[in-house]
Amino acid sequence: MYMVIAYDITSDRRRSKLVKVLKDYGTRVNYSVFECEMGKEALVELKKKITEIVNKKRDSVLFYELCKGCRGKMDSIGMKGSDESHGIITI
Repeated sequence: MYMVIAYDITSDRRRSKLVKVLKDYGTRVNYSVFECEMGKEALVELKKKITEIVNKKRDSVLFYELCKGCRGKMDSIGMKGSDESHGIITI
């Protein structure tokens, strides 16, 4: 499945930990957005790791699953994400 994961983390420390975890699963395409190609088991594993990092009263992490048809309709204006590779990591 293709996931877009966006987050709003108030603590620099927790945000850094989250980014480190997310980099193992996908590609950072914006400051607080990652794109990931993963199976259901990997998603469950990722959510467990994220739950251990975030403060549920202050932070939020959003998961958007996109179908193949929707994925092909993505568009952007301006800079295309971060300086990092835009390749998809399959887990």
